[in-house]
Amino acid sequence: METLPITEVCRRTGLSARALRFYESRGLLSAQRSAAGQRRYGAAELARLHQITALKAAGFGLTRIGELLGTHGLDLGKLIAAQLEQLDAERRDLDAASRSLRAAQSALAAGRLPDLDSFCELIKQGARTMTDANAWRGVADRYFSPEQQAQWAERMKDVPPTFDQTDYNTKWVDLGTRIGDALPMDPAGAQAQSFLAEWKALLAPFTAVASPEMMAGASKLYDHIGEWSGDMKPPFSSTVWEFIKAAGNCSKPV
Repeated sequence: METLPITEVCRRTGLSARALRFYESRGLLSAQRSAAGQRRYGAAELARLHQITALKAAGFGLTRIGELLGTHGLDLGKLIAAQLEQLDAERRDLDAASRSLRAAQSALAAGRLPDLDSFCELIKQGARTMTDANAWRGVADRYFSPEQQAQWAERMKDVPPTFDQTDYNTKWVDLGTRIGDALPMDPAGAQAQSFLAEWKALLAPFTAVASPEMMAGASKLYDHIGEWSGDMKPPFSSTVWEFIKAAGNCSKPV
């Protein structure tokens, strides 16, 4: 029976070896062993890994994933439907938050205090922002030195003050979802290259202020999505990220 070494599984799936070992340590995944003791994965192991990543993408924590995988009749179609429902809910929440914050901004500009609903939304968004910031800080600490983080903070001062982070995040989620829904596709094809152009356009505010070293660090961060996506939900999956890199390679002149 054909099996793949862990390095090949990582190359093809976009997951990291650390993530696979972590799943194994949590009892979610097992691996066959070669005569030399190296991990190898066959169809059964990859099917299990597929279920784990699908459940993670649907928003389930590792403990709940372990419980679900201990039952029978796991329905991937229902998981996908649940994931789409979650993304729709996130879009609705972001849209509602954006409307409330803009209403508060307009009221202040007119010399009035925001209404009670707007104040409640400001409080909720402040708490959510603090939680997200702390989670992202924990992720950044794994991949960026304090000096690199300071460089990011300094460069980000050049982002225009009119930049709408909430709207920007919504666009990344939407683009990642549309690319994921369109897969698989030829990375060199017209549809893939159109997605790549849209990706680059959306990335433009950061490429305009980031140094090559900063962009390389950000790429490294997303190369290890599997290691931190349990702490902070990325705007797109590792599959989408690997596809975008492949499309980018196809667009480069030979």
